[in-house]
Amino acid sequence: MKYAIIAPVAAGTSADPAWIADYARHVEACGFESLVVVEHAVVMSHYSSVYPYASSGKMDLPDNCDIPDPLELLAFLAGQTTRLGLATGVLVLPNHHPVVLAKRLATLDRLSNGRLRVGIGMGWMKEEIEACGAPFDARGRRADEQLEVLAKLWADTSAAGIDHKGEFFEFRSAMSYPKPLRAGGVPIHVGGHTKAAARRAGRYGAGLQPLGVTGDQLAGLVELMRAEATRSGRDPEELELSLGHLVSRIDLDRSGRLAEQGADRLLLAPTPTPDLQQAMDELSACAQRLSLS
Repeated sequence: MKYAIIAPVAAGTSADPAWIADYARHVEACGFESLVVVEHAVVMSHYSSVYPYASSGKMDLPDNCDIPDPLELLAFLAGQTTRLGLATGVLVLPNHHPVVLAKRLATLDRLSNGRLRVGIGMGWMKEEIEACGAPFDARGRRADEQLEVLAKLWADTSAAGIDHKGEFFEFRSAMSYPKPLRAGGVPIHVGGHTKAAARRAGRYGAGLQPLGVTGDQLAGLVELMRAEATRSGRDPEELELSLGHLVSRIDLDRSGRLAEQGADRLLLAPTPTPDLQQAMDELSACAQRLSLS
């Protein structure tokens, strides 16, 4: 089992360079696999969109909470650590143009010596996505094309570059360097709770990060992902499943039960606190329970 820590964005300290650097170094020292950071390019003070992971329909972050750009934050943390995996959970894919994103992700992957993992999602806040210039209702079709563009730009090494003509993006003779460190490109894990997310993971992703689902619904999404991978000529056994839990409650027994459900990685949410020592002590206790340190 791999254990990742979600950066405590609700503590309001993710943009404090000293705080977040010390926290990331402690995550690494404790033996956790990676640190995961979230994204909202912009948050509206009033929105009608429904947040699907809370009964209130509203996300549990203050509208004015510091939410640093995830790739800029990971680039900073890459320079503060040496082994720690660097991940997004999730990058709101509709907010990004894939040609620019291909360069940014490949650069970060190369400069971090291949430590990047990208969790992507379609986004739920219509107002945010439209403010970033993407059509909300077409974001699924657009995402499929975005993932195709990323894969093409990362794989191509021809002298002439590559052409692409799709519904949303078009270019000719494009060459994007540097390439990601790994031959298959930056691993992309698809986040979401829908059948569309599972199918997308099977066709394009390195894994699935289902949100807010358990039991038969979870099993069905995993089965759908693997079936879609097989139909796409991909090896379903190479795809990973990442599930969520709490830093304060996870232990080896709970981890084992989640492994029986197929989990390869647990994304652990810490208790948000601006007290750095308290935050690090919680990580240390968790690492001890999991026999990481």
